Amino acid sequence: MAKSKVLIIGGTGYLGKRLVKASLREGHETFVLSRREVGVDIDKVEMLISFKMLGAHLVPASFADHSSLVDAVKLVDVVICAISGVHIRSHSIMLQLHLVRAIKEAGNVKRFLPSEFGTDPARMEKATEPGNVCFRDKMVVRKAIEEAGIPYTYVSANCFAGYFVGGLCQFGKILPSRDSVVIHGDGHKKAIYVVEDDIASYTIKTIDDPRTLNKTLYIRPPKNILSQREVVHIWEKLIGKELDKVTISKEDFLASMKDLDYGQQVGLGHYHDVLYEGCLTNFEIGSEGEEASQLYPNINYTTVEHYLIRYV
Repeated sequence: MAKSKVLIIGGTGYLGKRLVKASLREGHETFVLSRREVGVDIDKVEMLISFKMLGAHLVPASFADHSSLVDAVKLVDVVICAISGVHIRSHSIMLQLHLVRAIKEAGNVKRFLPSEFGTDPARMEKATEPGNVCFRDKMVVRKAIEEAGIPYTYVSANCFAGYFVGGLCQFGKILPSRDSVVIHGDGHKKAIYVVEDDIASYTIKTIDDPRTLNKTLYIRPPKNILSQREVVHIWEKLIGKELDKVTISKEDFLASMKDLDYGQQVGLGHYHDVLYEGCLTNFEIGSEGEEASQLYPNINYTTVEHYLIRYV
């Protein structure tokens, strides 16, 4: 069976650039949306050119130009959107409603993967305010996709290693300390950490897989289901030193949100739900989902220990 042609939207972003490379690596004819809004952002322009040199096709279009979106979508079989949903960067999730309308009108797309890639929003009805805004917006997009009858796969990739593992699961830190660490609560709630390149690999593997059609793909590498204390212990073994540990209670953590700006409050809400509530591991995957590392055992995913070696 011929591999699907893929359009990636948000290809110059944090995850998008990895999706482009993974798609090309897997032999898919790959198209990257070149949004007119890029303007004179030289870093993004150079990245787009680098994709073209690797064999990708650049497709000029804009969310503000419906016909251009329809034309772009008509070129491919699969659409993957990776525009940002992180408030501390930019939050563009609702722009996907334009994309849903374009896909419906084009009528040729075999599968759409909207920008999710984190916690499954369908399980976050009780998420902490104001962090729940992300999940509400994603559910609005899901509803539009399903009402339009568009085939889909939702990808729940849990915690990006770059944001969580590098900072030993501390909000606002992306490099591991060699001296001290703040432990959230008792530090024993399990979370799931996935390296961004692996998220891209699993995502591209799933686009032609009938087992994940109209389902959620949960990425749960078994060796990366760890508590914060376990992540810290791995780091301590690597550097041969025990860190000083200070614990912060749930109440104090939530109280610390009040003096932060809105984007930081959203992010802190997510950390609360992951590290204090254990929202990533407090459920079993049912018939509505599949687990990526079981479906694709040939992907040699990066363990938390191997990931932390880069910081030694």
